[in-house]
Amino acid sequence: MKTQCSNNDGLSGICRNAVARYLVNLVAAILLCASSIVLIAQENKTPGQTPSVQIPAVVTSVEIDPDRVTLTPGDSKQFQATVKGTGAFISDLKWSVNDVTGGNATLGTISKSGLYVTPYPTPASVTIKATSAAEPNKSAGASITFAAPPAAAGPTLSVDMALPTHPINPFIYGMNAWRLPGQERQAEMVAKEVRLPLNRWGGDADSRYNYKLDVTNAGDDWFFEVSHNSNPKAPDESKFNEQVIADRAVGAKTLGTVPVMGWIAKSRAPGSGFSVAKYGPQQKTDPYWHDYGNGIKPDGSKITGNDPEDTSMPVDESWTSEWVKYLVGKFGNAANGGVAIYSLDNEPSWWNTTHRDVHPLPFTYDEVTENGLKVAKAIKAADPTAEVSGPVIDFWLTYFYSKKDVEWIWGHRLSAAKDPPADRMAHGNVPLIEYYLRAFKAAQDADPQHTRYLDYLDLHTYFAANDAMLKPAGTSMQQKAVLNSTRVFWDPAYTDFHFQNPDKLMQPLAPQMIPRMKKWVADNYPGTKTAITEYNWGGPEHISGAVAQADILGIFGREGLDLGAVWGPPDLNSPLLFAFKIYRNYDNAGGEFGDTSLAATSGDQSKLSVYAARRTADRTVTVVVINKTFGDLQTDLTLDQFKAKGPVKVYQFSGADLKQIRALSPVKASKDSGKTRASVLKDQLFPAMSITLYAISSK
Repeated sequence: MKTQCSNNDGLSGICRNAVARYLVNLVAAILLCASSIVLIAQENKTPGQTPSVQIPAVVTSVEIDPDRVTLTPGDSKQFQATVKGTGAFISDLKWSVNDVTGGNATLGTISKSGLYVTPYPTPASVTIKATSAAEPNKSAGASITFAAPPAAAGPTLSVDMALPTHPINPFIYGMNAWRLPGQERQAEMVAKEVRLPLNRWGGDADSRYNYKLDVTNAGDDWFFEVSHNSNPKAPDESKFNEQVIADRAVGAKTLGTVPVMGWIAKSRAPGSGFSVAKYGPQQKTDPYWHDYGNGIKPDGSKITGNDPEDTSMPVDESWTSEWVKYLVGKFGNAANGGVAIYSLDNEPSWWNTTHRDVHPLPFTYDEVTENGLKVAKAIKAADPTAEVSGPVIDFWLTYFYSKKDVEWIWGHRLSAAKDPPADRMAHGNVPLIEYYLRAFKAAQDADPQHTRYLDYLDLHTYFAANDAMLKPAGTSMQQKAVLNSTRVFWDPAYTDFHFQNPDKLMQPLAPQMIPRMKKWVADNYPGTKTAITEYNWGGPEHISGAVAQADILGIFGREGLDLGAVWGPPDLNSPLLFAFKIYRNYDNAGGEFGDTSLAATSGDQSKLSVYAARRTADRTVTVVVINKTFGDLQTDLTLDQFKAKGPVKVYQFSGADLKQIRALSPVKASKDSGKTRASVLKDQLFPAMSITLYAISSK
């Protein structure tokens, strides 16, 4: 039944009752919804937490475990830290060593996760601190004390005194550009201290050296700038000539660099290959000359189409011919004290980056080989007594491919075995270095005078572990890795992810650099000598850097390398200097490591390396033993096929005194009871990280 309500005289009783019932039901519905919301909120709240009360985020403490530990050099230790507090506090931590965030090479380093790595040498103790990132006044500390490892038995060492293997070329003890700016006097003293046998003039800028003006261009190393000067006396007075004169004064041979890339600086006037005024805004400019840019636009793209003749001029082999003739006229030919060796430019792998203002494209087989051969012929015609080295390549993959090929591989991410790059395929699928050697051999064979145009296979090897080149020594873990990586020169068991099989990329391949170079020569151009004209293992300020360098020099001699030149010459009285001096002037009286290698073996080369050689002049046998560990090692040194005669002189360089090679008390060899003709130096103690030389008279 439908009820009618009148609007004329107010609400009737029936209508009032209906409205009342409606209001009661509405209120009930509202109360029901409210109770449901409260119930849901109660179900979703955190147990034990009162919804209406917010607990402030407060860090109350930091705890660390362990809080005390003793470590030895070479150790690492994982620390755990816990932040405690109330509310929604931040639990992030900051780690420090003696209040140095992250630590350093002197104190040891600690990672963001609390992994501590010891230094070498070690301080007496350090304090590790874990500090709340939110509340810097809340922290916990742990004490680390250090103990030297006890002296341990070292591996067996022996030298066969009657088994000479090959001559040692003194050029393996060479250096690069030791006459540093502003340090001429110190450089002269360095050269005299190590009786420097060879000094190389080379590097990025020297690819574009103009001998007539005594200027060059730094390329990408410094805003593609001309090294402008106002030297009116060039070419007779020039940086290169100064080096030749200084080399002659100390008895060193000069190895010069001549251009193959085909561009040199054209004038003394200031300038850059990428002028901002000419080519527009660039990401970076010289802070002192704002018009000199880095050739990269603000959006990150490289400037292309620039004029290479802004700062440079093209040259060919005739330029080198004129230069060598000039040098012969001024200093004599190589046989009479002039420039001894000319290298065919420098690191073509990076011409299209370092010198992209004049050479924007990656090098090809033909460019490096054919242009190099033209320049070599010009050198030999101008000075038949001079030697030539090449191709001066430094990048692992470009030992096997042209840079054009390598960039194609990078761009396509393809396996070289499945998709051989075009440049190598166009040259018989022969790896680059082998092709280069074959080309020079073919040129010699075709010459009526049978002129050898390449005397040295010349490579650069910046292969120290963890990119250690030119860097300080680092932690004990870094030092161990760097020392281990000297194996790159010889060990068939040593691999590193940087050295991929060139035909099966992503598969490791043992570099064995010196045996590999010798095999390339034997297979493709017999009689060519081997040269490594740039390398650097870092740590020049540290005993570990000296130990690594001494190990490398020993390897060069043992493996029969013909020429070596460290990049980054040592400062006077630096640890690195003494690594050279132990081989060249260990007694400050010209005492040097022998010139004929003898067979020497170690039971564990990773702990004790041993190198031996006989000096032709006085038949003294010299033995170098290198302890590459952080603890003292004791062992016998057996001298096979040798009857002891008189005391054995001992010289040593170690962390006990980083300023000199110490002459120790002579030791006496005794007869080896187990062999009919052998002597032994019993119980020899080799301190941690040390280089020891024995001078044994055989008269």
